[in-house]
Amino acid sequence: MKSELIVDVQPTEIAIAFTEDGRLQEISREKRDEDSYAVGNIYYGRVKKVMPALNAAFVDVGYEREAFLHYPDLGESFLTLRDYLTQAVSNRKRMPLMEQTERKSELGKEGRIGDYLKIGDMLLVQVTKEPINTKGPRVTAEINIAGRNMVLIPFADKVMVSQKIHRESERKRLTQLLRAILPAGFGIIIRTVAEGKRSQELDNELKILLQRWEDTVHVLQHPEQVSAQKKNKDADVRLVSEELGRTIGTIRDVFTPEFTAIQVNDRQIYNEVLQYVRLIAPECADIVRFYDKEQPIFDHYDITRQIKTGLGRIVGFKNGGYLTMDKTEALFSIDVNSGSRKLFDDQEENAFQFNKLAAEEIAHQLRLRDIGGIIIIDFIDMDSKDNQQALYDYMRELMKHDRARHNILPLSKFGLMQITRQRVRPAVEMNVTEVCPTCLGKGRVQPTLLFTDTVENEIARMTARYGKRLRLELHPYVYAYASRGLINNLRRRWQWQYGVQVRENQSIGMLEMRFRDGKGNVLPVSEEPEKNTDSKE
Repeated sequence: MKSELIVDVQPTEIAIAFTEDGRLQEISREKRDEDSYAVGNIYYGRVKKVMPALNAAFVDVGYEREAFLHYPDLGESFLTLRDYLTQAVSNRKRMPLMEQTERKSELGKEGRIGDYLKIGDMLLVQVTKEPINTKGPRVTAEINIAGRNMVLIPFADKVMVSQKIHRESERKRLTQLLRAILPAGFGIIIRTVAEGKRSQELDNELKILLQRWEDTVHVLQHPEQVSAQKKNKDADVRLVSEELGRTIGTIRDVFTPEFTAIQVNDRQIYNEVLQYVRLIAPECADIVRFYDKEQPIFDHYDITRQIKTGLGRIVGFKNGGYLTMDKTEALFSIDVNSGSRKLFDDQEENAFQFNKLAAEEIAHQLRLRDIGGIIIIDFIDMDSKDNQQALYDYMRELMKHDRARHNILPLSKFGLMQITRQRVRPAVEMNVTEVCPTCLGKGRVQPTLLFTDTVENEIARMTARYGKRLRLELHPYVYAYASRGLINNLRRRWQWQYGVQVRENQSIGMLEMRFRDGKGNVLPVSEEPEKNTDSKE
């Protein structure tokens, strides 16, 4: 299977597409101009409310809504970690040693959060679930530092091995190896990808994770070193450790030696990705490639088309069937329709085959959109109990490759299948509609024959204001019209006369234009031509 990662870096966001054999499997977007409260970020927060009825607390981490901290998320070593951090904050001249920290009694599974936290307390918390809809982040006080092969946990004092490593000899080897090199005061979880890894590689990664923990404590001790944009109106509340960027995090989670390419269209991000791949898999460094072609990277790899066809409310699948997908506050509903097509004359067999095709697309959509929470699927009605069981088994088989934790229930007597899927960040939502190609959302139609004159006037205005060497993006149809003729065409004339490079962009409206400067920043264009004020309406 050909696996590729396509990274589209824009001035305001980074979009990451994961494909298998050219088909889009996952898509995510990360804002570059604001704190995204990403999973893995560590904050020094203040307790704002203690809710005995919920056995939970609300913690200010700088977000507009307080983060939610449930009692079980305090962690068994909460008291020991709190004492260690208190020592670190009270004495900024030296970092306390983990092995010399007195061990406190572990928290039991049954307890009251009010016995350990009160309003105004400061504590270290880590985001486990991003803000979704009206809810703030979900956080834990059991801090961990995640790497590719292992997860470091302060004061856990345990070496745990992924259950997906089945060979007992390999489990013992990894356990003995990590126990030998793990410093006192730390626990570790060995991830599945560590299977078969050499001791030197694991030792190097452990040193990196230990350094990240020390850097976290150092920032906690020295708040003056925190940049202004990472501070809060409450001077003590601040971000102390930022998770790896979404690009590196995605590579860490999905990368395998079978990857064939990682394409990046930004030189800085390309260098970061190359450095990381050289660290985790030096033999695969040559698959990281810098994309410098004129065509937008998502257009070149057919990502734009797949986004528009695969992320709408109506999604088609094989043989004319389609899914209707709707999101509510409580759940995500999916309705299966066969359209007007029939695969078999027998109604029962026809329903079963269409349901199997729908199940394939549903498993793909859950992963593509990263849908979490409760999912209700209304399959086409089937009377046969054997077919209902077969469809249930088929869906479970399809979902085996989903990295998110999930649970699938058999079809109910109403023909509904219920799925719960882990939700740690908002589902992917993209506007796949386009502005009306004739009125551009104005409700009025401008003469299309004059559009090229409008474009040229705008080119003249923009080059006079920003200088030459601008880039103009047009809809592919308009671009094709402007490129008619081998030599004497509009595109070449605009380039010779104004020095502007004309490119096509599938994501903009038909009669829309977009200008970018040399750094790729979008430049504001003038208002659309005034509406026709002719009295004959």
